[in-house]
Amino acid sequence: MKTQVAIIGGGPSGLLLAQLLHKRGIESIVLERKTKAYVLGRIRAGVLERGLLELMREAGVSARMDKEGYVHHGALISYGDEMFRLNFTEHTGHAVMVYGQTEVTRDLYAAREQSGGPIEFNVENVVINDADTDAPFVTYEVAGESRRIDCDFVAGCDGFHGVSRQTIPPDVRREYEKVYPFGWLGILSETPPVNHELIYATSDRGFALCSMRNENLSRYYIQCSLDEKAEDWTDEAFWDELKRRIPADQARNLVTGPSIEKSIAPLRSFVTEPMRWGRLFLCGDAAHIVPPTGAKGLNTAASDVNYLYRGLCAFYETGSTDGIDSYSQTALARVWKVERFSWWFSSLMHQFPDQTDFDRKMQWAELEFLRANDAAQQAMAENYVGLPY
Repeated sequence: MKTQVAIIGGGPSGLLLAQLLHKRGIESIVLERKTKAYVLGRIRAGVLERGLLELMREAGVSARMDKEGYVHHGALISYGDEMFRLNFTEHTGHAVMVYGQTEVTRDLYAAREQSGGPIEFNVENVVINDADTDAPFVTYEVAGESRRIDCDFVAGCDGFHGVSRQTIPPDVRREYEKVYPFGWLGILSETPPVNHELIYATSDRGFALCSMRNENLSRYYIQCSLDEKAEDWTDEAFWDELKRRIPADQARNLVTGPSIEKSIAPLRSFVTEPMRWGRLFLCGDAAHIVPPTGAKGLNTAASDVNYLYRGLCAFYETGSTDGIDSYSQTALARVWKVERFSWWFSSLMHQFPDQTDFDRKMQWAELEFLRANDAAQQAMAENYVGLPY
């Protein structure tokens, strides 16, 4: 087979890139190691930045999102029984939208199928060949059958454990990582959300987040030890602990019910440089990971897609290589700013095992400053709604 862009990874970033390229007449083939049902079964955050919203509209896949998504003009931050609201629209003129990542992916699959763009599922033994030449190609297997794609470029959208990052030679790559000493225990429940906006909470018992998917589907998290197992937490124990970490008036309004999904996610920050090697480009989790505080994972992948998509369009439409030549530098400049915000917000809201009383007082003082200072609120709001591309 031959195509212009081979896309490794059939998650939202790979599908979004494929759809944007399709709208400009650029051909691609998407390779996914799992099934479509598996990809759509993954539970992920659903807070969409302004940049991703505009990309979905540009890709022509925003109709359901714009109809069913929940526009959020602010978020609530609590510490102990104190709580204040951060007004995104007042400080930035922009809002965010709550629309599940699963739904984003579902819309992108529907568009891909409608366009007839090829997707190969259940691929194994993917190898990216000759990426440092002008004639890269990808080999892989499906049901034991060997296949090959000759292409102009390869987009690595296959996540942290994929082959794309590992294809870049170790003497070229430099990796940066911070592993946090806790995780998030999360549940999904068919209950109305405790508040119509997200609540980010910190207390002497640790962090908690009250989120939602829709008016009857809620997502809640509490900070936990990495030694704990999700199955050791009963629903009753989870709800009791959540109530202890959010303000009393919110706890009284909390509607509880059986969990329909329960899991523990570790937290880490990770960046690899560069994000380009020859004609191979890394996007999303293949190049960087952020802790979920602030919901930046999918949104940062979308900014990568934006830069790569525009660089490829310039190449095919005008012959200019400026966009693809500057891709890594441009993408990383924004990535590191997002990493900073996610690290800062995580450090502010969580309890750390080696934390001293002084450290805790500093967190409280930072929260008091954020509550009272318009400039601090504006800076946080600008980062939360998404830095411009």
